[in-house]
Amino acid sequence: MENNKNKNIVIRRDFLKSSIMTSIGLLIGTNIVFASNFPKGLLPIGVLDGTLPSGLIGKSDKLTILNDRPVNAETPAHLLNDDLTPNNLFFVRNNGLPPNKVDVNKWSLTFEGESVKNKKTFSIEDLKSKFKHYTYNIVLECGGNGRSEFNPPAKGNQWSTGAVGCASWTGVRLADVLNDVGIKSDAVYIGYYGEDTHLSGDPKKEPISRGVPISKAMEEESLIVWGMNGEDIPMLNGYPLRLIFGGYPASCSGKWLSNIVVRNKVHDGQKMIGQAYRIPCKSVAPGAKVKDEDMCIIERMPVKSLITYPKTGATISLNDKLPIQGQAWTSSDHIESVDYSIDFGVTWYPCKVELSKNKFAWQRFSASIAFPEMGYYEVWARATDSEGKIQPIILPGWNPKGYLNNACHRIAIKVQ
Repeated sequence: MENNKNKNIVIRRDFLKSSIMTSIGLLIGTNIVFASNFPKGLLPIGVLDGTLPSGLIGKSDKLTILNDRPVNAETPAHLLNDDLTPNNLFFVRNNGLPPNKVDVNKWSLTFEGESVKNKKTFSIEDLKSKFKHYTYNIVLECGGNGRSEFNPPAKGNQWSTGAVGCASWTGVRLADVLNDVGIKSDAVYIGYYGEDTHLSGDPKKEPISRGVPISKAMEEESLIVWGMNGEDIPMLNGYPLRLIFGGYPASCSGKWLSNIVVRNKVHDGQKMIGQAYRIPCKSVAPGAKVKDEDMCIIERMPVKSLITYPKTGATISLNDKLPIQGQAWTSSDHIESVDYSIDFGVTWYPCKVELSKNKFAWQRFSASIAFPEMGYYEVWARATDSEGKIQPIILPGWNPKGYLNNACHRIAIKVQ
C-alpha cells in the first residue's frame, strides 16, 4: 500500500512537471525538446525578458542601464562577441560620481603609506617617460555579475551576465613603479584612492577604496594604465588613469587613480570592510545571515563562459546547423576546454577553443550544432580551466551579497 502511495506521488510529480513544461512550451510557441531533463527551479531562458536600451554619455545606447546615480550599465551578451570589447560597449560599474573636470597635464599619482620607503608623486608624463610601456588584453568582471539569478535575492545591482568585458590596456607595470618608490619588507597590501566623489557630495566620504595583496600588485599583468583599445580610457571607465588587475573583481582596479598606499596590513578603505566584496568563509544555507567576521575577502574570480553568438531566441531550420561562438575566461593560467549541451546538461560536446594572447584575456570558443528534431532547445556552455575547475551547471553557493555566480550561460533556440 505504501509503495503504491509513493508511486502515485512520483507519477503526480512527473505529471505536474510535464504540465508545467507543456504550458511553457505553449508560451514559447513550440514543444520543449528534452523537457524531462530540465532542472528543477529554473525557467527556460526563452521566456525571460530582454534589455532596456537607454542613452549614456560616451557609451552605446545598446547597453542595459541598471541605474544612473551612480551610473551602472551592462553589455548584452550578444554584443560581447569581439575579441576586444569596444570602448563604447564596455560595461560601467561606478560607486560614486566621476570628477567634473580632468586636466591631464595637472593629474598626479602619489605613492605613500606605512610600507613605502620614499613618498613620491608622478605626473602622467612621468609615468610614460620613466617606465617601460606594456599592453595586455585583460578581462574585467564585476564581482556581482550574475547577481540577478540568486534566490533568495541578494542586495545590490541586479546584473545579469554583462558586467564583463575584455580590453587591450596600455600603461606601466605597477611593480616597476613600486620598485622605484621602494617598498618595505613588511608590505602586505596596496590600496587605491581616486578622484570620484561620494554620492552625498561630502568630500570627506570615500565612494570606494579597495586594494590587493602585495603579491598580486607585483604580477607582470598588474598595470597602471592610460590607454584602452588604443585610445584614451572613457571617462566612465576611469579617464585619465586607472589600475588593472586581471583575475580579481573589477572593483580592485581603481578608476580616476590619484593615490596608492602601501600598507603593512590588509587595506581597510571603503568597500574593504563589513560584507562588501566578501563571501562567507564557509558555505551557508540560502537566506542565512552571516556575521562580518565570518566573511572572507574575494580575491580570485571563478572560471566562466558566455555564449555571444547567436543572440538568445534565434530560430533556425531543422536542416541547418547552428554555429555558436562565445568567450571564456579564468583567473588561472588559461581555459583548457569548453563544452556545450542541448539537452539541459545530460550530454556534453566539445567546442573549439582558441589560444589567448596573454594570461587574463578571454578565449574564443566555437562549435556547429545539429538538432535532432523541431522544437525548443537551450544551448548551455561550460568552461574548464587549467587548474581543472569547472563551471557549475546551475547557481553556485548562495551568499548574502550575490557574488561570484559562474553558472553555465544558456541561450534559447527554436528549431522549425
